Amino acid sequence: MESNQEVDSPNHANIHNNMISTSSAANNYLASSSSSSPTTLSRYENQKRRDWNTFGQYLRNHRPPLTLTRCSGAHVLEFLRYLDQFGKTKVHTQLCPFYGHPNPPAPCPCPLRQAWGSLDALIGRLRAAYEENGGKPETNPFGARAVRLYLREVRDSQAKARGISYEKKKRKKPTLSQQQQQSSAAFLPPTSTSS
Repeated sequence: MESNQEVDSPNHANIHNNMISTSSAANNYLASSSSSSPTTLSRYENQKRRDWNTFGQYLRNHRPPLTLTRCSGAHVLEFLRYLDQFGKTKVHTQLCPFYGHPNPPAPCPCPLRQAWGSLDALIGRLRAAYEENGGKPETNPFGARAVRLYLREVRDSQAKARGISYEKKKRKKPTLSQQQQQSSAAFLPPTSTSS
């Protein structure tokens, strides 16, 4: 059996699991070796490092293998489509009787995909990791127009298929009484808790 398997091979799930376990093992090693150091990485930083390692593994397993300098927005789109097979979000097809229903009453054969929110967050982390690893912002493949358009298309199609709106939530403006409470609290002396 070859050590470098193609992404389209029947063992692609094993490759994905190997990528995750490899990056997890590396993360565990780094976490244990740096436990004596005063700085610990945040959950976001750990996830970003795992995502970056996974993308690097994907490039190495690509046929032909790719270097980061030759990676383009088209390769990022291939990666996102590759990840779809590991998705857990049911996305109804237009022929499905549950198309547009957020909570279908029965199971259906529609495919599982990566949720738009997960892909959007992943691209954000990879975009930051690319620049932290020496990439120039103007050549960042994760910020390519094709990737932004793809994410928008996935968001819109999933919203229609699942009957979920992805409208941006507006921040609530504080009421007049809340503003008065905040401004008066700023001038109050600290209270003593001892008796």
